[in-house]
Amino acid sequence: MELPWAPLLAVSYELGEAELAALKFLSRDYVPWGRLETIRSPCDLFEALKEKGLLEVGNLAFLRELLYRIGRIDILVTHLGSGREQVESELRAPGGARVPPLRYLLFQLSEDITEDELMTFKELCVDEKLPRSKLTRETSMLDVLTEMEKQGLVGKDNLSVLKRLCEKTNISLWKRIEDGLNLCGQEEMLITEEQGDSTGHPEGHLVSSAAPYPARPFNNSSQLLQAYKMTSRPRGVCLILNNHNFAKAREGALKYKYMKDRDGTDVDAAALRNVFSKLHFRVEEYRDLTAEEMRKTMNIFRSEDHEDKDCFVCCILSHGKKGIIYGVDGQEVLIQELTTYFTVQNCNSLAGKPKVFFIQACQGDAFHKGVLIETDCEEQDSSVEQDGMFQFECIPAEADFLLGMATLQDYVSFRSRSEGTWYIQALCQHLEYSCPRGEDVLTILTAVNQEVSRKTNEGTKQMPQPSFTLRKRLIFPVN
Repeated sequence: MELPWAPLLAVSYELGEAELAALKFLSRDYVPWGRLETIRSPCDLFEALKEKGLLEVGNLAFLRELLYRIGRIDILVTHLGSGREQVESELRAPGGARVPPLRYLLFQLSEDITEDELMTFKELCVDEKLPRSKLTRETSMLDVLTEMEKQGLVGKDNLSVLKRLCEKTNISLWKRIEDGLNLCGQEEMLITEEQGDSTGHPEGHLVSSAAPYPARPFNNSSQLLQAYKMTSRPRGVCLILNNHNFAKAREGALKYKYMKDRDGTDVDAAALRNVFSKLHFRVEEYRDLTAEEMRKTMNIFRSEDHEDKDCFVCCILSHGKKGIIYGVDGQEVLIQELTTYFTVQNCNSLAGKPKVFFIQACQGDAFHKGVLIETDCEEQDSSVEQDGMFQFECIPAEADFLLGMATLQDYVSFRSRSEGTWYIQALCQHLEYSCPRGEDVLTILTAVNQEVSRKTNEGTKQMPQPSFTLRKRLIFPVN
């Protein structure tokens, strides 16, 4: 086909197969099923939208919304000359949001559901008379939702089947949809099964509204918050303190005789270097520091001029106990001492800017009890960080700090000698996946909490916990 103007061609080159499927799903209320099924490329979709009057020269608002909904902020900036703030302003305007709230919530369901949950969901769909031929291993959640719509099992006037399936799979999936619908405005409401008789509406009936709604409805009021400026290059320093060899500690006090080397920590450090380099940070790594060397290193970086930077990140990988990090000599450093180096009084050039600390260390030697589950592999090379709580006493009592801890106070955290720690690996994977999609860091940390808390090691579990005094949304754009 001949594209009406060049930007669409540039955009089409940036979109993959999964993203095209997402755009088709989000466009369903404007393009018939039959036409959508013939679309094989972004160019085909743009032509269909053009025919419906949704893409015109000088008016790419619907395309901007679609790209924003799927998290491709980079394309908005690079090829359409727009940014997150402009699109969010457009969506808040009356009639600015063209993708119906329910459709976007269904799309978010497809993004949020895990592989195991999807398998369960598809098995349950068989009971709802969906053909097994439509529920193969390769069938995506978007495919399942599309088939349910075709079969009349889900729609704005019929959410009862979807509710039942979500609740049987993972009740939080339905709760997110319900919360999202409730955030669409006062005129947008979900009639539950219990309310159906008194209202006269069928169960699960959605009373539609043209009211605008948040781009990520599950984030609630956070969508109304201003975001921290994050445009500098480099964005700031990402300092990694990576303590592996604790021979000095073992040579010292008798109580540190059994303090082991932290095999696997270099896997974590490599993952952190990779992801924060992609997020445009200048990464600096220091290895095997004593307690005093950790203090001196922090003092060096707090003395730097951060005036032209937007953020400071520090990742500490070591042994620890409640509120404390160990140097490789077995000497203790208070976590709060390390974070306080970057208060306004001690580092004025970071005033009003986010100071982020990720700490991989035990906070004690207690174990989280969990239900023993079977796994597909033996975790024989997993080790426990046997000796790193924190609440707000570990961060200064002032604004703009975020502290991400691998575990709760008094508890251990887990490390694989070959694969790194549960917490840092999950953190890096979620940052790499979600930052390009425009997710804020607190939402990402919630996903990290969910992933790590699902893991088990011989019946014991781990629960990370963030603590923060942020005043704005913290987002690390990729572009």
